[in-house]
Amino acid sequence: MTRITAAVLEEPRELSIESLELADPKPGEVRVDVRATGVCHTDHHRYVGASETPYPVVLGHEGAGVVDAVGEDVTSVSVGDRVVLWVLPFCRECEFCERGDPHLCARRSAVKGGTLMDGTRRLSRDGEAVNHFYGQSSFASHCVVAEQTAVRIPDGIPFPEASLLGCGATTGLGAVTNTADVSPGDPVVVFGCGGVGASAVLGAELAGADPLIAVDVVDEKLSFIETLGATHTVNSGETDPVAAIREITGGGVAYAFECTSHPAVVRQAVEAVRPGGTVVSTATSSADDFEIPPGAFTSGKRIVGNVGGSLHPSVDVPRFARLAKSGRLPLEKLVSETYSLDQLGAAFEAMDDGTGIRGVITQE
Repeated sequence: MTRITAAVLEEPRELSIESLELADPKPGEVRVDVRATGVCHTDHHRYVGASETPYPVVLGHEGAGVVDAVGEDVTSVSVGDRVVLWVLPFCRECEFCERGDPHLCARRSAVKGGTLMDGTRRLSRDGEAVNHFYGQSSFASHCVVAEQTAVRIPDGIPFPEASLLGCGATTGLGAVTNTADVSPGDPVVVFGCGGVGASAVLGAELAGADPLIAVDVVDEKLSFIETLGATHTVNSGETDPVAAIREITGGGVAYAFECTSHPAVVRQAVEAVRPGGTVVSTATSSADDFEIPPGAFTSGKRIVGNVGGSLHPSVDVPRFARLAKSGRLPLEKLVSETYSLDQLGAAFEAMDDGTGIRGVITQE
């Protein structure tokens, strides 16, 4: 048992920094000294009362740090390794995991009740259990996770940047490289320029998309997105984005990456792709229902769901980390603000305001 410091969410918007007990890792688990954790909209949803993980809970699912203890039978990481904690727990045993699709793991929903994959908890306060979030809970000084979600990364990448590879950056990058298969010269649009959307722009720029269009309602974000490689930007609060996209491309894009979950934006994305084009939607389970005109499918358009970038984490996370280390993937541009753990509430309030791309809690 180890004493740790963690941000405990008691009820919506009720955070406190407390000392908790963290049980030692079981076989197949590792303990990580957390150095940075990105503040994701999925955390924010629970912070404001959406999603279903029970209270009290320690949020955080976009962590990075150093392994400081391992359970029995752990072989992929060792004490002292720098790791990224991938967002989606997976079992390695179900049909989807065995065929190489761990993002679709049949047992992933087990963690929705606030536990790790085995249905138990490692966090407690005065003998009473405290719930986990996405099998991770990295808004804390330390956390215990399943071995397979702790992915070793090379030295030389600052932890705030590395943490983004746990969820937001890889979800956007993987949407382009895995869920879709963008080729050089493909016309692409990204709707929504937050952390996932900005990462999709980075991925599309790496893939050679042309033109590369970004759509948002905040001019500040659009100006920033131009520095990531967007060739055109559209403020959809001022201009009909579908008309603008068709004018830029002469008929529509091959791929539209929808990163807002807003029904009206999903509809715009469908209208913006050309016949035979693909909409890649990174939706959240708490989003409102949307309707798509059946006529969209008579022109061969497709809508594909993007779950965690369709990643194989042990392959893709190190790949993106190497690109970042080489300078070809400027993850540092996505970190708009850093906060200490006791400033987590302020980081969530910044998300309320819609400012910045990605806040990161740092503990170095």
